[in-house]
Amino acid sequence: MSVATQEKAKRPPSLLRAVAGAPRGLRWALLAAALAVTLWLPNGLYPAVAVDILCWALFAVAVDLLLGYTGLLSFGHAAFWGTSAYATGLVAIHAGVPFPVAVLAGALVAAALAAPIGYLAVRRTGIYFAMVTLAFAQMIYYIANNRRGLTGGENGLQSVPRELFGLDLTDAYYFYYAALPVVLLGLWAAWRIVHSPFGRVLVGIRDNPARARALGYPVHRYKLLAFVLSAFIAGLGGGLFAMAHRFVTLDTLHWTTSGKAVVMVVLGGIGTLWGGVLGAALLVRLEDWLSFSGFEAVGLVTGGLFIVVVLVFRRGLWGTAADLLRRRLNR
Repeated sequence: MSVATQEKAKRPPSLLRAVAGAPRGLRWALLAAALAVTLWLPNGLYPAVAVDILCWALFAVAVDLLLGYTGLLSFGHAAFWGTSAYATGLVAIHAGVPFPVAVLAGALVAAALAAPIGYLAVRRTGIYFAMVTLAFAQMIYYIANNRRGLTGGENGLQSVPRELFGLDLTDAYYFYYAALPVVLLGLWAAWRIVHSPFGRVLVGIRDNPARARALGYPVHRYKLLAFVLSAFIAGLGGGLFAMAHRFVTLDTLHWTTSGKAVVMVVLGGIGTLWGGVLGAALLVRLEDWLSFSGFEAVGLVTGGLFIVVVLVFRRGLWGTAADLLRRRLNR
């Protein structure tokens, strides 16, 4: 053993090393605990803002699953976010089921919608894939706008109830803690996907689809499954978003909603998964703070932040921080 290795072994473990080396289950427990106490910290988040961050975090993670790990840029994921929001609201209104059941139903509707769209879209690559998803999203937006009897049209779907086995969750504090397990399950599912053999094949397809095809992997099937899984996770976020606001508008289906999720992923770091969570927290909190301050040119600030991150932090905020932490732990 070299002198450097001996010195490294004698060095007392830092908090960062202790967390990084902790068992996987403990790290998830720490994440759950951190999210549970965030509302009680000094200058903590308002419950409504915290719930919005959780919803957008699921959406951003879903987009990163497709963009960062499969190499497919979708500008139409708002179709699944919004469709799930409408489906969740309609199920809650007409069936009167507990909100997790309604959210799950909405996510399943989003996944079912993604199957035929993905079957056609994944046969295209690059800008053509992005345009196909955008075209389908615009078609769904048009349909929702014209089916006023079902969706409410421009007025939206209003008075969405949210209850859990008879418990009234109209208070945002209660709903935050009721929604937290759903969000954690969604994040855990995304994490499991990218760290599974299936996820490693997706990365191989992203890097070199011709080689993956030559090795015998059905590339289109893998892309299609990734597309459907991404839509399901986005649907979980959309359903929770409908429950959080208790109404659904056409904005949930607009292409700018897809663009906002892509911005969150780029801010946090493409292909990092947790970067989407950080990007969602940063962008939602920034927009809320600017709006509360009376600043109207919100897009000017968020656009400037996006440019700075792209030019300075090429791996995104989370990706850059992870690289620095990795170098520090390997010293």
